Amino acid sequence: MRHPSIQRIVSFAIIAAVGSLLAACSSFGAKTAAAPYDYYRIGNVESPTPGRVQGGLMLLGGGDWPYDAFHWLFDRAGNGHIVVLRASYADENQQEMYEKIGGVASVETLVFHDRKASFDPRVLAVIAHADGIWIAGGDQSNYVRDWKGTPVEDAINRHVASGKPLGGTSAGLAVQGRYVYGAMDGGSLTSKESLADSRTGAITLVEDFLRFEPLYSAGVITDTHFDARDRQARLITMMAHLQESHPGAPLLGIGVDEQTALCIDADGSGRIFTANNGHAWLFRAGRSTLRKNGPVVAEAWHVTGAGRDSRIDTRDWSVSNPAFQSTVDIRDGRLEYTPAIPRHP
Repeated sequence: MRHPSIQRIVSFAIIAAVGSLLAACSSFGAKTAAAPYDYYRIGNVESPTPGRVQGGLMLLGGGDWPYDAFHWLFDRAGNGHIVVLRASYADENQQEMYEKIGGVASVETLVFHDRKASFDPRVLAVIAHADGIWIAGGDQSNYVRDWKGTPVEDAINRHVASGKPLGGTSAGLAVQGRYVYGAMDGGSLTSKESLADSRTGAITLVEDFLRFEPLYSAGVITDTHFDARDRQARLITMMAHLQESHPGAPLLGIGVDEQTALCIDADGSGRIFTANNGHAWLFRAGRSTLRKNGPVVAEAWHVTGAGRDSRIDTRDWSVSNPAFQSTVDIRDGRLEYTPAIPRHP
């Protein structure tokens, strides 16, 4: 039986004034097939925010959640009101946040089914109410299609620019960089496929979307489930495309392992929370050549691994006490690290 404070709302009460809280709903019932979005909530959305809200970004690589990272996020949200944004499933994330992790006044969830939802004033009011935003996993192409060029995109950018925290996992991490692997062809590119043809049309890169500092000015492209799904060659190939299309522009690749979160404070300092000794991998580009029907050639690239004891200074993205450092090359379709790096079994 669902917790009595969890309410699924099909239609909303009209919000009377700017900045007022969503107080009630007009009806309950089964999901309407044509509904452009679903809404859920748990907790008291009308209560004042207990603490001080401060900026921060949380980049979770997917998989099970390291709860310490969520305490970090909730603390930066003033232990107040979290809004979950997603394009699939239902209220699972909000239940885990409120009932298992705890430490927030309320959690609201918006599940987008149609781009029309991104123009709905009620949706925008929920996002504006957020002390912290969480972007769930799933298929990032849905976020691009539903949000890009809409008031929801503007609202998310405004949230971060105003000094409020945001986090995301998997697809919700993928959209945080300046450049986004959009998976717009409906697939999920593998390293093997990218090495078979480094100019494959499956490399669908999106820009001019979300603008989160310090990621945006550093030219960051992110990748997820990083070591578990062997995505190093995929990320290098995508970065080589950006080298070619944006010569001389800032470029940094960040891959994050499963059960691992890179958390960046408002002052630009980053640290790692991990439940499985995972890493954030920072790739700096060297020389590269893209080949049709063949693998990228990459020479003198550099990777630094940040672990739980590392600290990242995002002014220059230097890593103190790194877990590993290596030079990376791809020759004849084989990725080589010198020296070798630790890998999960």
